[in-house]
Amino acid sequence: MDKFKKAFENKANIGYIVAGYPSLEYSKNFINALDDSALDLLEIGIPYSDPLADGPVIAKAAFDACQNGVSTDSVFEMLKECKTSKCLVFLVYYNMIFAYGEDEFLLKCQECGISGLIVPDLPYEENKSLKNKCDKIGIALIALISVTSGHRAKKILKNTSGFVYMVSVLGVTGGEQSSQNSLRNLCSHIRKYSDLPIAVGFGLKNNADVKATKCYADGAIIGTQIVKASKDKSVSELNAFISELFA
Repeated sequence: MDKFKKAFENKANIGYIVAGYPSLEYSKNFINALDDSALDLLEIGIPYSDPLADGPVIAKAAFDACQNGVSTDSVFEMLKECKTSKCLVFLVYYNMIFAYGEDEFLLKCQECGISGLIVPDLPYEENKSLKNKCDKIGIALIALISVTSGHRAKKILKNTSGFVYMVSVLGVTGGEQSSQNSLRNLCSHIRKYSDLPIAVGFGLKNNADVKATKCYADGAIIGTQIVKASKDKSVSELNAFISELFA
């Protein structure tokens, strides 16, 4: 059973962190404690100076990490010191992959145990090269589908693997969710074209949101609240907070 199948065996709890926030040591300790966490899958954001999909909390965390010298290379180096059985994916902007070189970036992902990539600014019309390279080495390229892109779902889902990331807001991370009816309808629409598990993110803030989401989707994603809490909480305190979010 691959790591995605294991993560989605039951309704998946998915979290997001900004690598290197509040420090690389903190991120390393958090990932090394992941096997004892309530999370089934972790998205790791590589800090970027222009995170166009992110709201103010995550954008500020990424800015702070960049100011502290966190780079793609230092994230890879940090991950070499991490050990977890949980599924890890990168949320990374394409400019960073392009600047690093697709082949070199994917090689480093393999070495660090990354199972998938979420690339918010790479539309399916432009992802053929990266998708082919990901397929060859067994790394999933995970598609995002929003409430405004349902009409493109059939085409988008031809070029995705791992799971489907359903964006629940008309905007950036941490925003207000669309209505539950519209989200249920989009989820049903996606299932017409794919049997991959569907996880919902961008607008979930608390346990009530998680429970509502899991009524129709296969996983719930919380990012902003986890990033916000990581500023002042120890790793053990953050994991207790995460357990409450997904209880």
